[in-house]
Amino acid sequence: MGPPLSIVHEPSLAPVASAAAPRRSLPSGRIDLLFILCDLAIVVGAGLVGSIAFAMLAHGEAGDVASQAGLGLIAGVAYALAAHHFGLYRLESLLRHQPDDTPVSASWAFAVLMVAITLFLLKMGPEVSRGSTLALGLVGWIALVGWRRLAKRRLRSALADGTISGRRAVLIGTADELAQFGWRDLLVRYGIAEVDRITLPPDDGTVHVSRAQRAAVERAVARIRTSFDETVDSIVVALPWTSTAQLEVVMEELRSVPLAVWLLPDRAVSTVLQRQAGPCRHAYLVETQRAPLTALEQTVKRVVDVGIAATALLVLSPLMLATAVAIKLESPGPVLFRQRRHGFNGRPFLIYKFRTMTVMEDGATVVQAQVADPRVTRLGAVLRRTSIDELPQLFNVLRGEMSIVGPRPHAIAHDEYYGKMIANYAFRHHMKPGITGWAQVHGFRGGTPRLELMQQRVALDLWYVANWSVWIDLQVMVRTVVEVLRQRNAF
Repeated sequence: MGPPLSIVHEPSLAPVASAAAPRRSLPSGRIDLLFILCDLAIVVGAGLVGSIAFAMLAHGEAGDVASQAGLGLIAGVAYALAAHHFGLYRLESLLRHQPDDTPVSASWAFAVLMVAITLFLLKMGPEVSRGSTLALGLVGWIALVGWRRLAKRRLRSALADGTISGRRAVLIGTADELAQFGWRDLLVRYGIAEVDRITLPPDDGTVHVSRAQRAAVERAVARIRTSFDETVDSIVVALPWTSTAQLEVVMEELRSVPLAVWLLPDRAVSTVLQRQAGPCRHAYLVETQRAPLTALEQTVKRVVDVGIAATALLVLSPLMLATAVAIKLESPGPVLFRQRRHGFNGRPFLIYKFRTMTVMEDGATVVQAQVADPRVTRLGAVLRRTSIDELPQLFNVLRGEMSIVGPRPHAIAHDEYYGKMIANYAFRHHMKPGITGWAQVHGFRGGTPRLELMQQRVALDLWYVANWSVWIDLQVMVRTVVEVLRQRNAF
């Protein structure tokens, strides 16, 4: 029986844990692009300065500045390609204390050679003097070597004071595997800014995972879902790759978390990777689960949701008011039906619907509506066929609990049941639930009395989560109108 779940806080994690504190930070994933753009600007600028200075000394005039700028751009692109080949833009290389004069010089020699070949192929010899080309080569080389030394020194200072930020991640794994990764290694080699690490019991070497180990994994996942929901954008797993049973349990539990999941190389694999030969050594990180939507995609979807929900409420408010009055007059009870459902990341919320039944079920047992269900009122039958009963969920959309389009939320009792019966069911919670969905416009509106029907509905929901686009959402909205008019499976 393994040790209980524990949270390990390393004193050396301070620069990383406070990565959100600086007002201005430099994302580790953008550093290579920043250096490429700076190198291009330096080469073009140095080429212009050198060529113009030579032309002024030799001829008393600046010469053809446009041609010099074009040659500088060619040299800059060629240098960037060669530098990328030598791994000069990798963060690990940029943070090394050793100077990179040799690979920089080799890359620049390649760039100057490309300029010479260009001049020969385009027959530009008479327009561009050899002295200007030599000036480009000399000034460019001095500028690149000096700039890289200065930039590397400043980059190391930025790493020390926490200015460089990476993907904010929670590490989860065994103590032995986590011990090989310090905060600097994670940031430099993988672009990961560690927020916290959760230690799991080690694998006991058996084929099956013990109950204590599974419980520890469940507690770890619960902690991630509740404590780091707003600050973490990925989860990083550090487990022995030979512990297949433990890996499967961890990955299975993490399916319910709508975050990217990455697998670090274990000690054995890391040993092999450290022996890589050649100028460009790679650090490997395996993505086992991608995040459902990027920050930009989430923003676009939210803007569309708010715009449509607000407009619909404004236009449909007379109909909703008349419906509320009719419900109150027909039968005793509240106008709105409220029920707890699971939303994004499995968080529970109260869904709103116009009451269509004489009961208000919300507990361990919730019976789905049947054809000619005696619990459905006469007005309720009309509301359900026309989907008018769903209109109060527009308020759920404005509150941010639901989306216009998404997997339809099920009662919590049904989630618990089907979660055990259908593989990957938890992936439905990687997106906000919707008023309508991809499954509904494909005929799966209403109840699902048989397990195979629910399996087909879930398969359609998972396809939507994996293939979301604004176009698909618009398509679903239009097709929903058709489905409502057809009144298929509406009871």
